[in-house]
Amino acid sequence: MKSNYYKVLFFAAFASILATCKPELTLPSVSKGSMDPSRYVAVGNSITSGYADGALYYKGQMVSYPNLLSAQFKLAGGGNFSQPLMPASSVGVGASGAAPFMLGYSTDCLGVTSLMPVPVAASGDVSAFSSSVFASQGPFNNMGVPGAKAITVLAPGYGNPAAGPGNYNPFFTRMASTPSTASILSDAVAINPTFFSLFIGNNDVLAYAMNGGASDAITPPTGAAGVGFDGSINAIVAALKANGAKGAIANIPDITALPYFTTIPWNGLTLRQGQADTLNNFMPNGTGGSLYNFQAGNNAFVIEDSTVPFIYKRQIKQGEFILLNTPLDQIKCHYLGSLTPIPNKNVLTLAEIAKIEAAISSYNSTIQSVAASNGLALVDVNGFMSRASKGIIYNGVAINTAFVTGGAFSLDGIHLNPIGNALLANEFIKSINTTFGSTFPQVDATKYRGVIFP
Repeated sequence: MKSNYYKVLFFAAFASILATCKPELTLPSVSKGSMDPSRYVAVGNSITSGYADGALYYKGQMVSYPNLLSAQFKLAGGGNFSQPLMPASSVGVGASGAAPFMLGYSTDCLGVTSLMPVPVAASGDVSAFSSSVFASQGPFNNMGVPGAKAITVLAPGYGNPAAGPGNYNPFFTRMASTPSTASILSDAVAINPTFFSLFIGNNDVLAYAMNGGASDAITPPTGAAGVGFDGSINAIVAALKANGAKGAIANIPDITALPYFTTIPWNGLTLRQGQADTLNNFMPNGTGGSLYNFQAGNNAFVIEDSTVPFIYKRQIKQGEFILLNTPLDQIKCHYLGSLTPIPNKNVLTLAEIAKIEAAISSYNSTIQSVAASNGLALVDVNGFMSRASKGIIYNGVAINTAFVTGGAFSLDGIHLNPIGNALLANEFIKSINTTFGSTFPQVDATKYRGVIFP
């Protein structure tokens, strides 16, 4: 009994010591360093705007990387950050007027039901294009405009409907101070920013890439402002810095990191031996052989190629891309990619990929030079996407760029989902802290979702 008494006394004393010796955790203070976040302006395209799942919609805008950045900036003097928000009740709208995608069940032409991206509605909220939100919500700190290029950021009247279809940007129309005369840059400068982020140039090459090189054109790497990439970037940065603002500029990722280009395998045509023999006989080479090389198992798809004499088609080569806009039902049930070649607009050839990669390399050299000469934080989005394509671990969560399952991209295969945007915001924060001596904490990306499964 005496022994038990001393044990009780010991544990009571130990508990008392613990109660009086609670550790005091002092969180590090947040410092803005040598930058001033009080008036932050973000200039960019759809990635900056919060566009995701093929459309601009409220929930996507709320997790745009600049909005996430602005929340961290507010910890050390950051001010209000206004965005041209779609109504929370709106379905949203894409560049073609379509609704955003969600992951749902769909039955294909063979009667097989499976999970795939499907529109949330028959059409998007096209009324958004005809209603201005500047008076009620502007001026805007988020000057991300879907479809914008480096060469169009400076264009006066970029949102002017009087220019005619295809000659103006309806996403800018709804948010411009004066659609007939304003440019993205003039509205950004009107805020008189103390700090800016610039992530532009993707569309200068992506618009060409996403259409298989069949339409649009790659912006020339050199040329005057509004014509060439280097002249445009220099002019944009000069205008944003004119009143002493500091900033961050991001480079452009390689297209091989985007699931829009890498999801459909080049050799995804599966054949039985009899089917392979039939297709080989369909294209004899005149010497007892075949122009094709089909066999049982996986085979290269047949694609259009205007450079091939007489037949204007061939089997795709390893390293070439079949784009995510390819109608898969036609592959399954209408012999697309075998008897009928996949159209040029759905394919990137080695020659087209070489043009794209050369342009991105040149653009990124310009961005690096502009960052160095202007004292800007250089955000290596290209490196970040390259690492993500190989797979990264964030707080124990595995994330990569695979379509749907990878966790980083939305259902259009081009734009990030919420957790992807949070990780991108952190790339900006790391570079800003390094360059300006600030100590902004990173965004907790685990608080944000990936793809929603039904």
